[in-house]
Parts: sequence; C-alpha cells; structure tokens
Amino acid sequence: MDRFLASEMRNETAVQEFVLEGFPAVQHLGNVLFLVHLLAYLASVTGNMLIITVTWADHRLQTPMYILLSSFSFCECCFITTVIPQLLSIFLLGQQTIPFTACLTQAFSFLFLGSTIFFLMAVMSLDRYLAICKPLHYPTIMNPRVCFLLICFCYILSFIFITGLILKVSQLSFCGSNVISHFFCDLGCLLHLSCSATMSVEMYFFFVALFVIILSLIITVIAYSNIAVTVVRLPLAKERQKAFSTCSSHLIVLSLMYGSCVFIYVKPKKTNRLDSNREASLVNTVVTPLLFFFVIYTLRNKQVHQALRDALARVKLQK
Repeated sequence: MDRFLASEMRNETAVQEFVLEGFPAVQHLGNVLFLVHLLAYLASVTGNMLIITVTWADHRLQTPMYILLSSFSFCECCFITTVIPQLLSIFLLGQQTIPFTACLTQAFSFLFLGSTIFFLMAVMSLDRYLAICKPLHYPTIMNPRVCFLLICFCYILSFIFITGLILKVSQLSFCGSNVISHFFCDLGCLLHLSCSATMSVEMYFFFVALFVIILSLIITVIAYSNIAVTVVRLPLAKERQKAFSTCSSHLIVLSLMYGSCVFIYVKPKKTNRLDSNREASLVNTVVTPLLFFFVIYTLRNKQVHQALRDALARVKLQK
C-alpha cells in the first residue's frame, strides 16, 4: 500500500518542465516578429533607462513627480524583461521549454512587478491631483520622504499579495499536459493545467487581481475627476491647455492598460479565454510600455527635453 501511494505521488508530480507554445498560428512569420518585438523591447528599455538616468543626473528633475516616474521606469523595465526575452526566443526558435521552478519564478516576477506598476500609477495620479488641485499644500504633503515611503509601500504590498498566491500555486500537482498556451508562464494557464482542485487558488487569484486593479483604478478615476473639475475652473485658457496636455495622454495609455488587464484577470472564467489572453498580454508587455514613455513623458515633456539637451551639452564640453 505504501509503495502504491508513493508511486501515485511520483505520478502526480511527474511534470518537471513546461512547454511555452507562443503563437503557433503565426510562427511562419517568426523572423519578422522577432525583429519587430526586439526593436520595441530595446526602445522601451532604452527609454526607461534614459528617464532614470536623466532624473537622477539633473537636480531640477529630482521632484516627487520625476522620482515616481523614475521608479515607475525601473519597475516597467524589469516587468517587460521578465517576459519579452522569452517571447523573442519563441519567435526565433519555436516552442521553448522552461523548468517548473523557473516557471513559478517568472510568474511571481510578472505578477509582483505588474501589481507594483498599478499601485505606482495610483500614487502618480494622486501626485498629479495634489499638484493641480492643491498647489499650495503640495510641497508639504508630497515631499521626497513621503514619496519614497509611498514607493516602498507599493513594493511591500505587492510582495505580500503575490508571495501568498505563488506559494498556493507551488503546492498544486501537475500530472497531465505540460503545454502552456502562452508566451510566458501565465498563472491562469498554470491553473488550467493543474490536476489538483484549484478553486480556492482561483478565487484567491481573482480577488487579488480585483483588489489590485480596481483599487488603483478607483484612485486614478477619483484623482483625474477632481483634476478635470479643477482644470475647467482655471481662469486662463493657457493654464487649462497646459494642465490638460499633462494628463490627457496619460489617461489614454492608462485606459489601454487597465482595459487589457480587466479583460485578462477580472472576468468570469471561460474555457476559450486563454487564446485571447495572449493578445491582451502582448498589449501590456510590448505596446503600452512603448507608448507610455515615448509618447507621454519623453516626446511631450519639455523638462525632460531640456535635461537631455543639457546632458548632451555637458558630454560635448567634457570631450
């Protein structure tokens, strides 16, 4: 009897690695897709690193807004790096295998950094609210110390939620198919492959996703609603245009990110949702990071432009 039980336990934990399927329908375009996504990835990483470097090199940009932005840039850079290299390998070489431990590590990194990004977006929205709606109190409320505390809180809260979730997933058994219908170790796909009872884990996952996305969305909506009311009441058209240009593009990209994440994580379970989730995840990991920095904070921000020009001028003088 003991031998039988031991044999059953070995069979339940037989899956030691997973196969990432990627996008088999367009694999014949692998080389083209590899080049496109490689350029997008390099552009996003370069943009993020540029924002971080300029923010900390120029004392004029060491304000709460840019401290939050540089922290967001660092988090976004790490976020896309957890999945895009894997996607590039799939486009170039086809299906990729990944060990069970590495798969869980990737799932943790993706969800931890993604949750932190949502919390940081909420904090950035509050920062804009205070700067536009409470300009007299802004310097005392949002000082660098408070800014760093808020950033730490975002990371700690995400770590607590996602660590608990991954620990629950690590206790599941995987004894059937090991093919993940995704380009990275998506947690929903892992739960779909498990031969254990996953209802409690799925409920925990759903409520964590609901809390992270909806809470940050509510904070963002309230902040920008108050900003909109304040902007409309501004006496000068030039002031209204400046405030509107600061927030409008930000809202467009936020809508894209929130919409895709709600589509993936905060909806009733369906058997056919896994295929559509791949495309939505691609929006979050490739399209949104590229738009966020090159459209909003780089191409449309005069302070960043000036800081870049000054940095290039200093380099030329040193030469």
